[in-house]
Amino acid sequence: MDIQDNKGLASASPIFDGFAKVIQVATGAVLLALVLLVCTEVLMRSLMNLSLGFAEEVTGYCVVMLTFFGAAMALRSNALFQVSFIYAHIPSRIQIWVHRLFILMALITCLILAWKTQDLMFSSLSRGKFAPTVLRTPLWIPQLIMPIGFSVLSIFLIEKLLLSARKLKDL
Repeated sequence: MDIQDNKGLASASPIFDGFAKVIQVATGAVLLALVLLVCTEVLMRSLMNLSLGFAEEVTGYCVVMLTFFGAAMALRSNALFQVSFIYAHIPSRIQIWVHRLFILMALITCLILAWKTQDLMFSSLSRGKFAPTVLRTPLWIPQLIMPIGFSVLSIFLIEKLLLSARKLKDL
């Protein structure tokens, strides 16, 4: 039987719930910062004809982080698109195995992408690469978002795999 959190979503353990809460708080904080930055930029441009200069760069980094974390939370809450007209017509046991196969393929893909984007980040760090922007941000800082994002997705894919094992055992 699946552990249900306060929203009725299946959870593999309280550890995953705690991790999801951390991701939700981080996502909310980044979204708030993004909205404040964009509103400040708009107001300054319209009222004083001035620009922050760095707003485009920072908002781009925020959008990438929101995309990764939003996808992870959507995965966890089963809010991703599904092709269900065929899936609903196959037996439950086969549905679970198809679901597990998808999870395994997605997990392998995320782990490979986390590893490769980590290599990219370390390469930028070791070579001292900087963004050709106003802030001259060291490239490893925004590139760090990618391996973290793929790792977060991987954690929730592992949770889905654990939940599917429980479902299979309950059949």
